[in-house]
Amino acid sequence: MKKKQTLKYIALDLLAALLSWTALFAFRKLALDTPAAPELTTFRLQLFSDPNYWLGLALVPAGWLALYTILGTYRNVLRKARLKELLDTLMATLIGSVVIFFLLLLDDDITTYSDHYAAFLFLLAVHFTLTYLFRLMITSQTVRRVHTRRIGFPTLLIGSGSKAYHTYLDIENQETYSGNIIIGYIDVESERSAEPGNPLSTLMPCLGGIDNLRPLIEEHHIEEVIIALEDTEKELIGGILRQLNSAADLIIKLTPDARDLIVGSVKQQSIFHSPFIVINNRLMPEWQYSIKRIGDVVIALIAMIVLSPVYLITAIIVRATSPGPVFYAQERIGLHGRPFRMHKFRSMYVDAEQAGPALSKDDDPRITPFGRFMRKVRLDEIPQFYNVLRGTMSIVGPRPERQFYIDQIVKRAPEYLLLQRIKPGITSWGQVKYGYASSVDEMVERLRYDLLYLDNMSITTDLKIMVYTAKIIVQGRGK
Repeated sequence: MKKKQTLKYIALDLLAALLSWTALFAFRKLALDTPAAPELTTFRLQLFSDPNYWLGLALVPAGWLALYTILGTYRNVLRKARLKELLDTLMATLIGSVVIFFLLLLDDDITTYSDHYAAFLFLLAVHFTLTYLFRLMITSQTVRRVHTRRIGFPTLLIGSGSKAYHTYLDIENQETYSGNIIIGYIDVESERSAEPGNPLSTLMPCLGGIDNLRPLIEEHHIEEVIIALEDTEKELIGGILRQLNSAADLIIKLTPDARDLIVGSVKQQSIFHSPFIVINNRLMPEWQYSIKRIGDVVIALIAMIVLSPVYLITAIIVRATSPGPVFYAQERIGLHGRPFRMHKFRSMYVDAEQAGPALSKDDDPRITPFGRFMRKVRLDEIPQFYNVLRGTMSIVGPRPERQFYIDQIVKRAPEYLLLQRIKPGITSWGQVKYGYASSVDEMVERLRYDLLYLDNMSITTDLKIMVYTAKIIVQGRGK
């Protein structure tokens, strides 16, 4: 359903871009190029015989689609609101029109500068009108289908007491249906769930306890979670949020206390729907996520090309200085807790972990002499640009760990799971400020730097970390 809806938006956005470019070209021919309007036959010849028209018809719509993708237009297409759609379309049209003006219209032969203004305003008005009208049709149709319960979003209710029960009734009886299809509830107190008088058990199945939230979310393809705990259970919210925040694109809602509504600290998404505190699981604006991914791919490609002689020389030295393979691949845990294979130049002797997983230390005998040098200048990390291209890692992000150590860290610092909200990286604020960790204690200590990055994640912060990383490499201060 989501893919079909996305294709609708893309197709109509493409059509709007084609029509608006044709209208702009016609406007320039009819109103700006000649003092008197040409005959229809002459105009058609002027329009369709102009190679610039066909070149623009091929490139301009593709540029619009790229802009919409960067701005996150095609994300969550089933949850669009018409007013927000209006504002987002206006902003995107303004940005795109300015780019087209400076790239394609500014060098037009004109009689007066007012011709430039006329062409810009014409493009802005026509493109916005066509694009928003097409989108309004799709969005309105989707909203109607949600309100009439023809489509909905699989939702999990966390709570098994009276508040959870009344929250369910509130959702089911709301004047305008919000689309939540509650498939079951999570029991936070098994004793209560077993009580014969528990009303929730007669309305939906109990799917389990709070210890297995993430497997349940993946198994049932949950899109929203509503936390409705009793006042005596509020201390559980922190642990629940730590588990939920690492899940992929999950919308998390909490039932507000009465005092929240009185002081006005809760903002409702719609005056017709039940009031919830909505926790945003996205750490940056959508356009910054797009720029970060584009930057990752560009930097990784450039690095792999420029460093290709370094790859070759390093591979030869690794092979010559110690027996065994050149590269070393190890399973690490990445975005949303998914395992992946991380690649490095081998810096240890073969079978260095025969006795089980062990972290490296400053004078670790398992590290080869050349491996010690590689670690100082981070040379062993450069094969990870391949992971960046594949999308399992980013240039900047918390260092990925093995599940063996994650289990130990989480026992002492459950907030570690918050790091799984983002892709792991080749370098990080923790790596810059702390370096390699040689024990679980040091991993926990380094965690505070990575959590600080999580709170301040942005393109600017990534650039600063990359600059500091380059400085460490040049100075050979890697730990």
